[in-house]
Amino acid sequence: MGEWFEKQRRELLQIIEKYTPEDGAHDTQVPGLRLIRASRLSEPVYSVYEPSLCIVAQGSKMVMLGQEVYQYDPSSYLTASVHLPITGQVMKASRETPYLSLQILFDMNQILDVIQVFGEAKRARSEVGRGLKVSRMNDTLLDAVLRLVKLVETPQDIPVLAPYVIREIIYRVLQRENNASLKQFAVIGSHAQRIAGVVERLNRDFAQPLRVDELAVEAHMSASVLYDYFKEVTGMSPIQFQKHIRLQEARRLIFSGSISAAEAAFQVGYESPSHFSREYARMFGLPPVRDVSRLRSSFNEITVSE
Repeated sequence: MGEWFEKQRRELLQIIEKYTPEDGAHDTQVPGLRLIRASRLSEPVYSVYEPSLCIVAQGSKMVMLGQEVYQYDPSSYLTASVHLPITGQVMKASRETPYLSLQILFDMNQILDVIQVFGEAKRARSEVGRGLKVSRMNDTLLDAVLRLVKLVETPQDIPVLAPYVIREIIYRVLQRENNASLKQFAVIGSHAQRIAGVVERLNRDFAQPLRVDELAVEAHMSASVLYDYFKEVTGMSPIQFQKHIRLQEARRLIFSGSISAAEAAFQVGYESPSHFSREYARMFGLPPVRDVSRLRSSFNEITVSE
């Protein structure tokens, strides 16, 4: 990375630092733009990534999808093309040099529009690839992202300029090699777009019994083809994907203090609390009550330190 790139990166992190007075994710007036700050290394955080572009201005982050590990820092960026259950962890951060990053949520209609303009829609119909990808950062993409973030300082310009800058960012990402993971999901009727519909269904109806045959009919695929494509996109089988979504939601419910572990188990679709407890411990390392107690202690430590 050259001197010009480093200058752009420093300007980007200065703006992010200015508009993130405390740790956490901060929405902005720019539609879909979220600024993120962390002043300490994090425990693994389980969440669902929305279709988005994620860029680090300072520090580094590790993301796990199933058994696959993705790490990115200022020299790279991550694209998520479909809603995916991931484990994220800030790997490099301190109070003096906080982790600073941003996320731009994707509008699939905007992506499709850009794809159609430069004639990639037909080829994208048959492409299927992983819904998460790390790519090398480049000067032109960083320049466009910086211009979008700078609009936070001139909110009167956002309605006019933001749609054009976002369009340019989409174009820059699609120009890069190995970009099938983004464009494939925007093309109506593509294999990947059908799998995205299945992913959306599982995210919405995760507490319902999983019936692959029904999902295959909806996706206009055979059950075996659906299974293969689904695993290619998400890195997991449909049942593994559902399990991740169920357990993450149960953890959120228990942590909120609104219901017990047994109640959370039934609410997310488990019929046996003991089965739920075993799978929960397998995923998070501890049974529900002990895990949530650990989370609360960690949360309280952060609150006190701040």
